[in-house]
Amino acid sequence: MNLILLFQTDFIATDTVVINDRRFHHIKQFYQPVEGQQLKVGLLNGDIGQGTVITLAEQSITLQIKLDKQTPSPLPLTLILALPRPKMLKRTLQTVTSMGVKQIYLINSYRVDKSYWSSPVLHEQYLTEQLLLGLEQAGDTLLPEIHLRKRFKPFVEDELPELAQPTRALVAHPYDATTCPAAETIDTTLAIGPEGGFIPYEVEKLQSAGFTAIHIGPRILRVENAVPVLLSRLFPV
Repeated sequence: MNLILLFQTDFIATDTVVINDRRFHHIKQFYQPVEGQQLKVGLLNGDIGQGTVITLAEQSITLQIKLDKQTPSPLPLTLILALPRPKMLKRTLQTVTSMGVKQIYLINSYRVDKSYWSSPVLHEQYLTEQLLLGLEQAGDTLLPEIHLRKRFKPFVEDELPELAQPTRALVAHPYDATTCPAAETIDTTLAIGPEGGFIPYEVEKLQSAGFTAIHIGPRILRVENAVPVLLSRLFPV
């Protein structure tokens, strides 16, 4: 936890918060706080600053808050991701959130197992938990938005062209594709398939929607590895 995320419900005054949940136990274990110590804090979807320890009780900590810095700039990316296996989805959401992605579309694909869509992992509370962990890791406060699209063809035909039209639109595909373009800070829409990749029909539909197929070399990576590699190649560090 590189940032203590604060929520409006934590505030007992305009500049004072009380924390008594998992964040408190993490602070107590890893920071070993004492009165007067300053901790890095940020208000969810707000600014970042310092929290000064006022009191430390057995089950809670009270901080005086000063928020005077802006959150890091978002990555100018809309990520279109074929729904991964539930365990992989957890890791992937934390990773992309920590890298600054703010718009995530989880879509269906021929190679996405139907059972994934009924997984409890897709419940809003669980998804939000992974996003918050990613924000804490990165020192960010702006919560990403997740959109679920269970039907591939209607999404690609009716919704995706408008999303992608003003952006650099790319689909990661290991076959019959061009080399990944150079890193550039421009609006980008990136589609990444499931394990085994999109099938040819799906690649063709994405290309019809304005996407260019790209690859990052001859090696086939797992989705959770391909995502950070692609983002680090497409955007300046």
